[in-house]
This record gives sequence, structure tokens and C-alpha cells, in this order.
Amino acid sequence: MSRRTAATLLGLLAVLLWATLAPMTVLTSGVPPLQLVATSFSIGALIGLAYLIARPDARAELRQVTWASTLLGVGGLLGFHFFYFLSLTLAPPLEANLVNYLWPLLIVLFSALLPNADGRLRAHHLIGALAAFAGALLAITTGAALPTLNSGALAGYGVALLSALTWAGYSVLSRLFAAVPSSAVTLYCAVTAAAAALAHFAFEPTTWPLSPVQAVAIIALGLGPVGLAFYVWDHGCKHGDLRVLGASAYFAPLLSTVLLVAFGLAEGSPVLWLAAAAITGGALLASKDMLYSRRQMLASDV
Repeated sequence: MSRRTAATLLGLLAVLLWATLAPMTVLTSGVPPLQLVATSFSIGALIGLAYLIARPDARAELRQVTWASTLLGVGGLLGFHFFYFLSLTLAPPLEANLVNYLWPLLIVLFSALLPNADGRLRAHHLIGALAAFAGALLAITTGAALPTLNSGALAGYGVALLSALTWAGYSVLSRLFAAVPSSAVTLYCAVTAAAAALAHFAFEPTTWPLSPVQAVAIIALGLGPVGLAFYVWDHGCKHGDLRVLGASAYFAPLLSTVLLVAFGLAEGSPVLWLAAAAITGGALLASKDMLYSRRQMLASDV
């Protein structure tokens, strides 16, 4: 397995972890958003800190961290979550979430703008990303018609678009800092947690004590979708196939919806099967180059 393929597969682990974000967030109901960001990102920072303590050589690699990479990392994590949560307060959550989920498609498109790109953006990359987006739309809406556009919520849609642009830009521009180790995400998480904590104490009431369910859910968030996921995604974006990662990211809303249904937190719909077909087909189409090269390698080994 090539290093690029391995990095892509590791990046896809983030997609699986992000699929648990919605169910875990539902279980934290009652915890203010900024408090949730501060606590979960603190746990995420502890993951990286534990790794750095266990690996002295990894601490030496942190010398490659630059002010530019730190600004990008903190801006990506903090900016995305700020814009995302703000959009949910200004616009209907369903529509805001759909606009936010333009980021995987934007990653596919932006990847072609990178200097020394691994390959040109071809028709099957774009078609695959669009098919996956259509599947994500079905998964999120479960086939229901969207409400008529409310002009009063246009600001919220604009903010949701900013969140999509922020995460897509962060993911693609990370490629320019491939020499910076993914353990640097420890710093990004710590600064994001500190900024969210300051904003929380300034603008929100603190929910304390937490219920056992809330506490376990927050710990799970920090260990998974708001912790480990950022480390493996950073590695995948820096060393893997951005076009494959972008298109495959649409599995997150589908799996998230399936988990919500499985745990009785939402109702299921036959439309989910159509969504699954669209997302799977789109991701496979966008991944054709990687899958084809992998098949050639296996054939040559026989």
C-alpha cells in the first residue's frame, strides 16, 4: 500500500468519527454550545498531549510548526465551529446544515488549484462529488420538501457558506504545510478550547453539574469527532488524495442519520436507501483513480 493510499484511508477514519457527532450532540442537550466546544476541544487537546509525552521524537518534530501553519489551524477549527454554530441560530438548522455540507464539494474543486497538484480535476471527480451531495441532501432531509426561502434567514445561510468555505480552505491549504506534523493539531485544539471558554464565560450561562449522560457524551465527543478525527483528517489532507477525501466525506451525514435512527433519536425513511446508493456511487466514482491504481498494484504483485 502506498503512503498516499494509507494517508487517504486514515483520513477517511475522520469521516466515520464525524458520523457520531450528531447523536453525541443530541445526548448533550442542555449544554450551551460554547461550553460544549470548550470542554470537548480540551479533551481533544489532551489526546495530542498524551501522544507528545509518550513520543519524545514527536516533540522534536514540533520545531517545524510555523506561525502561518498555526494561524491556519486555529482559524480553521475555531472559525468553522464559530460560523457553524452561529448559522444554526440565524437560519433554520436543516437548511443551514445543507449549506454547510457544501464543504466536501468545495474540497474537490479547490484541490485542483493547489500548486503541484497530484492530478487534474476530471469529470468523474466532479460528477462523483455532485452525486454524493445529492445523496447527502436526501439523507439530511429524508426526502421532505424544504420550506420556502425566508429572506430573514439569508444572513444565516451566508454564515453557513462561510463555515463551508472555512473548512474547505483549511483542509486544502493544509497541503501547503505537509512538513508540519499532525501532532501540531494539539496546539490548534488547545487554542480553540481557550477561545471558546473565554467566549462562553462572557456570553453564556454555565451548565453545572452535568448529568451522567451529558458527561459521557462530552467525553466521547472529545475523544472521537472533536478529537482524534482532527488529527487523522490533518494527516489525510496533507498526504492523501484530497478529491477522494472530499467526495467520501458525504458518508458522514448519511451514517449520522442512520445512527440517529438506530438509537431512536430520529425516525427512519426508505429514502435513506437512495441516499446510500447516491453517496456510495459518488464516492466510488470520485475514488476511481485510487481504486484503479490499487488494483494495478495487486495485479503486478501476482
